[in-house]
Amino acid sequence: MSNFSERLVALRKARGLSQSQVAKEVNVAPRAYQNYEYDEAEPRLSTLIRLADFYQVALDDLVGREFSPPAGGA
Repeated sequence: MSNFSERLVALRKARGLSQSQVAKEVNVAPRAYQNYEYDEAEPRLSTLIRLADFYQVALDDLVGREFSPPAGGA
């Protein structure tokens, strides 16, 4: 999930925030947030949603996912 951790670092640094500041805003322990950035842990869905809301990005963008519809439609 390295795209996710790299994206977290980029979003945080672009806003000039510390890891502790972001952790407080999204209601996680600072160490937990560090682990997300260091690609040592993956957050729960509820935390991912809070992070996406905080950074004002879509979940797909936050995790570095590019959506491709299935071939043949559905």
